[in-house]
Amino acid sequence: MPFVTPEPTERRSISSVCVYCASSTGSNPAIVAATRELGALLAAEDIDLVYGGGAVGLMGLVADTVLAAGGRVTGIMPAGLFPREVGHSGLTEFVEVESMHERKTEMFRRSDAFVALPGGLGTLEELAEVTTWAQIGIHTKPVGLVNVDGYFDHLLAWLDRCVDDGLLKASNRSLLLVAPTPAELLDELRRYAPTVEAKWLDLDQT
Repeated sequence: MPFVTPEPTERRSISSVCVYCASSTGSNPAIVAATRELGALLAAEDIDLVYGGGAVGLMGLVADTVLAAGGRVTGIMPAGLFPREVGHSGLTEFVEVESMHERKTEMFRRSDAFVALPGGLGTLEELAEVTTWAQIGIHTKPVGLVNVDGYFDHLLAWLDRCVDDGLLKASNRSLLLVAPTPAELLDELRRYAPTVEAKWLDLDQT
């Protein structure tokens, strides 16, 4: 079944964005600058930040930037991880849940779109899961990443290789939006119109 691209519609309204990013700051000043830029943009656009609730690293930086600019921030963290992740005590709302699975579910429920900033395995896992949920039809919310300083180039090249080798449909590859700056990505998120395609092959295609 070929995928169907919907006719262009009005730009979607986004009132909350879930941000995945590192719990450390790293050593690249371009990544720090992009994190601050995203936080300032969300506050300026009156978009709530939903994130993992940490006070350190890029997580803490994006939250502090939104708050300093008068924006709203909701942090969601599993019970017991607060001391280890250094939970943020100054948020608009802090939600404590029972497990990592519940954390991700609640972050998903409260968000209109999803953005990945540079991060490590945790960021990759969250990005992959929410994009996979879009692939199998659980949601039609936009998912994107800020490819600051080419940080995600190798990941994107791998996804393109998956398409070339017939292991990922091109329409599903396009579910992941990419832009070099937060402002450009936010524009992509607002213009996103999901494709609709059957995930599984018909029996006569096997």
